[in-house]
Formats: sequence, C-alpha cells, structure tokens
Amino acid sequence: MSGAVLVAVAAAIGNLLQGWDNATIAGAVLYIKREFSLESEPTIEGLIVAMSLIGATCITTCSGGISDWLGRRPMLIISSVLYCVSGLVMLWSPNVYILLLARLLDGFGVGLAVTLVPVYISETAPPEIRGLLNTLPQFTGSIGMFFSYCMVFGMSLSELPNWRLMLGVLSIPSLIYFILTIFFLPESPRWLVSKGRMSEAKKVLQRLRGREDVAGEMALLVEGLGVGGETSIEEYIIGPANEDIEDQDISDDKDQIKLYGPEEGLSWVARPVTGQSSLGIVSRHGSMASQSALGLVDPLVTLFGSVHEKVPETGSMRSALFPHFGSMFSVGGNQARNEEWDDDIVPREGEDYPSDGGGGDSDDNLHSPLISRQTTSLDKDIVPTNHGSLTSLRHGSLMQSTTGEQVGSMGIGGGWQIAWQLSEKVGPDGKKEGGFKRIYLHQEGVPGSRRGSLVSLPGNEAPVDSEYVQAAALVSEPALYASELMKQHPVGPAMVHPAETAKGPSWKDIFEPGVKHALVVGIGIQILQQFSGINGVLYYTPQILEQAGVGVLLSNLGISSSSASLLLSGITTLLMLPSIAVAMRLMDIAGRRSLLLSTLPVLIISLLVLVIGSVVKMGNVVHAAISTVSVVLYFCFFVMGFGPIPNILCAEIFPTRVRGLCIAMCALTFWICDIIVTYSLPVLLKSVGLASVFGMYAVVCVISWVFVFLKVPETKGMPLEVITEFFSVGAKQVAAAKNN
Repeated sequence: MSGAVLVAVAAAIGNLLQGWDNATIAGAVLYIKREFSLESEPTIEGLIVAMSLIGATCITTCSGGISDWLGRRPMLIISSVLYCVSGLVMLWSPNVYILLLARLLDGFGVGLAVTLVPVYISETAPPEIRGLLNTLPQFTGSIGMFFSYCMVFGMSLSELPNWRLMLGVLSIPSLIYFILTIFFLPESPRWLVSKGRMSEAKKVLQRLRGREDVAGEMALLVEGLGVGGETSIEEYIIGPANEDIEDQDISDDKDQIKLYGPEEGLSWVARPVTGQSSLGIVSRHGSMASQSALGLVDPLVTLFGSVHEKVPETGSMRSALFPHFGSMFSVGGNQARNEEWDDDIVPREGEDYPSDGGGGDSDDNLHSPLISRQTTSLDKDIVPTNHGSLTSLRHGSLMQSTTGEQVGSMGIGGGWQIAWQLSEKVGPDGKKEGGFKRIYLHQEGVPGSRRGSLVSLPGNEAPVDSEYVQAAALVSEPALYASELMKQHPVGPAMVHPAETAKGPSWKDIFEPGVKHALVVGIGIQILQQFSGINGVLYYTPQILEQAGVGVLLSNLGISSSSASLLLSGITTLLMLPSIAVAMRLMDIAGRRSLLLSTLPVLIISLLVLVIGSVVKMGNVVHAAISTVSVVLYFCFFVMGFGPIPNILCAEIFPTRVRGLCIAMCALTFWICDIIVTYSLPVLLKSVGLASVFGMYAVVCVISWVFVFLKVPETKGMPLEVITEFFSVGAKQVAAAKNN
C-alpha cells in the first residue's frame, strides 16, 4: 500500500505549510511592529496575526460544498496556489494594507488545507492504516513549525532581521506542494464514484492499493453513496455446507445462506442465529448489556466497542473468517467453469446479459447490473462482486498479490466483507417480489484456523473438529438498488449507475438521525479541543518559561529575549515530534478512543501543576523545572491524542454524500472557537490571572474526558461506509430507547 502512503505524505504538506506559517508570523511580528511603528496600534498588530484566522474561517464556510461539487484534488491545488501567491505578496508588501491582504490569502490556503487534507487522506487510505496516515498532518505541521522556528531564530541573530524574507520563504515549499498536487495526487476515488466516474475511480484504487483486484472496495464505494437506510444487525454461524450444527437457536436449512468457493467442493453455509444460542454467549450482546448498565454511555459507543473487543489479532489485511473466506467470493470470469460442480446452480432464463458497450471500462451502459450471472446462485444465496466498475465487474477473477497469496475480491478492509443476498418479499398485491439485501460481514472471535475454539463452550454438542465461526452482519437494502431493473434482469443485483441515482449534497440529509448523531460527536469534540488550552499554552510558552527563569539562563549566554523565546518554542516543537510518531504507531492499534482516554488525564495533571506553580511560592530552580516539564508534557500528550484525533474522527464519521458539508461545519466550529480562545486569552489573563486561566483549561479537559467516555466511539480499522452505517443504526436505537 505504498501508493496510499506516498499520496498521504504529499497531501500532508499542506499542513506543513500551515505550521510553517503559524510559527513564522509569531516571530516576524516582532520586527513588523518596529518597521510600521505599531507599538501604539495593537489593533493593527492583532489583525496582522489574526487575518489568517479570519481568512480560514471565511473560506471554510463554503469549502465543503465546493469540494463536494468540484472535487477534493482541485481544492488542494487552489490551496497550494493561495499559499504561493500569499508568500510572494508578503515578500513584496510595501505597506501594512498589502500585508493584511497577503495574510488574508494565506488564511484561505490554510482553511482549505486544514479542512480537506484529513478528508482526502481518509477517502484514499486503507482502513487498517487510516489512523496512522491521518496523523501525518499533525506530524508535518509540527515539522513545519520546527523548521520555521529554526529559520526565524537564525535570522533574528543578524543585525537587521528581514521579516519580508521570513514570510516570503513560504512560497518555496508552496511551489513544491503545487507541483505535487498537479502531477502526483489523484482525485479521491470516493468522490469519483459519487460522480459516476467508475473507470477513473477503479484506476485510482488500483494505484493506491498496488493491486489489480479492487472489486470489493469498488462495490463498497458504490454502496456508500446512500445516507441512512434501514439497517439491522444480525448474527450468522458460518461453516462447511455439509456440517450440521446441533443448536436449536441456529435457524434450519430453509433460512440458510450458501456461499460458494472457487474450488470444486468448496462451499460454506451461513446460518442466521435466531435466539440466544450457546454460540451466541460470546457475541456482542453480553458485552453491550454489561456496558449499558452504566446507563449514561451512548449505545453507539457500546455498539462500536462490541466489534473491536473480539477483532482477531492477526490477518487483518486479509479476511480472518477462515482460511479461504477471502477467496471464496471470487468466483467469476475465468473461474466460471467452477459452477459445474454445484448442482444447485442451474441455468435460468435471462442468464445472458447484454454486453457493456463493447466491453472495456466504458461507463456508457447506465443500466448494467452490478453483479454478473456468473457469480449468482439460487435465491437466498449471498452473491459476490467481481471486478472494479459497474461495467467490468462481471469480467473479474481471483487475483494474486505480489507475495503470491490469494487476495479476495470481497475484502473491504479491517476484516470486513461485503456480499449480497437475493431475497423475496410479498408485495401489497400479495405477489412475491424479488429484491436484494446488502450485507457487511465481520468475524467475531479468533481466526477460524483454530478449529473448534469458538464452540468449546459448556453444553455445546458441535463436533470438536468443526471449522465454523460466528460473524456479525450489518444488513440493509443496497444503496442504488433499482426494483424496475429487476424485471429486466431477474438474476444479479440490478443497480443503476451512480451518476443517475446518487444526488449531490443536500441539507435535508444532514437531519438524518445517523448524520445528526455524528455531528454532535464531531462538533462537540472540536469545541472541547479548542477550549482545552492548546492556544493559551502555545502562545504563552515563551512567557511561561521566561517567568520560570529559563529565559534568564539563555540571556546569560548572550541571546536576546526575542531570540530566546523563538529558540524555546523551537525546542518545544522538536520534543513534540517523537510523541506524534508514537501516536501514529498507536492510532490503529490502541485506537482513537483509547488514546484520548489515556492522554487527557496527563493534560489535566500538567495544567494543575502549572496552576500550583503559579500560586505556590517555591525556589526559582524548582519553579523553572516544574513549569518546563509541565509545558513539555502538555504539548507531547496533546499531540498524541487531542491534537490529531478530532480531525481524524470528523473525516471518518460522515456519509460520502454529505461529508464535505459536515466537515465544513466541524471546521467552521474549530476556527470560530480558535478565534474566541485567542482573543479572550489576553482579557482573561488581565482579569483573573494565568493560574485561573490554566484552571479553566483543566476543567475543560475533565469535561472532554467525560464527553469522550460517554459519546465518542472507536472507529479504528473500519471502512468509512461501515462506520456511517453503525452511526445510523446506533442513532435509531437511541431514538427507539427514548420512545420506549
């Protein structure tokens, strides 16, 4: 998956430029004041720093809708152009008004980068490493700050520091970013699918994943275009077709779903669990009941947690359901002859589909079924996809990975599989109507290669040498299912082309229960992040350390106070980098929720120590040591959790169709809170003092921990479309519980 990694690194340069700009203006403003004689005009001085925030806030209000219409990549290109132009204008700026204009343009670039880079990375990254890659913006932003502090510190040592050069240097990395966005970054495959550009989306996915077979993920992206369908959670016991499970709560043969494998004689049966079976003891329901006893925890949190607590330790990159599960869905194309060995598959009328406009990857045939006849079987059978687009899905086959192992076409990441079940329902007129259910399958428990381990429960009479596993399933109607096409093609899920069915972003979709629930989580965590004190500690680090006596030590070395403050900020930023590296490693292992719950207490303790240090009188050396350690700990643990995770979560929890709109709302909240905190800080410092301000921040961090514990679910390793389905299910469960 080196393609996805390189693309994420290139996109994250936008955040490097943001960090670079923030640190540069903090140092350059000291010299801007002198040249333009702004000592007596604090309003203009504040505007020079704040104009970037104002520009970011303004552009954020429309960036989401425009990115849904125009695409993610063009917006990143525009961001790089704005960065570059603003750097050149700042290099020239003959007066303060031109400088303010340049800072406004810079703010536009910052707003686009901060809003859309996490979205872009989330939409291109594989689920297994999405958290790691989405921590890159925090890492590159800190690198940008460190390089900038080093540059500004070096320039500050000269007799006449040139602030125009400090600010204008931004145009050089901006030019590199512009070249990368033009020639290297592809468009988001999810956005391409939402516009019906299936062939392009397939090629991008093949490049990002480094393999030809991307059928499962292509089907997933098509399914992700829906917003809030009727979804239910079901459980299945999956095992060999010829093996009986002696459990009265496992449904009988008439309800079973047959899954076919690519090898002769290789097939399995999925039997729905209809009650509390002996096998169901190890299911999610037990854990959900125990957690619900807490009363206050959002059912959505327990719903997500029930998936993660039994995720297999190994095999996450392939299906862990059992050894051949990843490949058994891949019957099709070159393997069509394998149908001969199963007597249940018989020819039917309407078996032959019309060709797709002469073959190839043409998107002209808008009414072609998503699934070909070669991969379907009888009613109630799960049917798989084949290959990458609506027109080429029927021509796929089982692919080989670069390591020589088989890659299943139905794997959609994180151990999840996607499948369809042909079903029948009775219509209003009493006639049977054909339809399809979409099923997201996920194993519960250990890998199936450990034969019989799942069923070694007291009272279970299943054979010990059996090989079957328990699987959870999210079941709903396909997002783009068209019942009128079923009359034309009685076999295969008939899907209309996304360009015909998938509507653009709509404000109405935002009021769907799952989206509203996600907005509460996204906006809430953005507000709490900004009020947790990062800006206060960041902007006043030099002052805090100078008051602690550290600045005096540096001045004794012949370094001026302004240079000393820059050096201290640079050293603090450098210490943050290893912490972000640790966060990148843990983001997909421990998870977002766990990192937040474990790092927030350290922030609380650090702030309380700073409060005590400001109130209690102690020796200068002790005071300096305690204050310095507290500030460094605060920064290091902030960037491990509360720094990157709010943006990561916001980029994960919204449906594709409204992701741009919802992200813009969360980003707008971020910038407004940033402005409030930045401008209220001097007033608070003057009225209540530094100790009281840090005390307020500590209280907000306590509230943040409670909010995360009660409301924020764990999303690690889950495909984006599965996450949004869970939000939809969880929101409806909450509504149902309130009604009852």
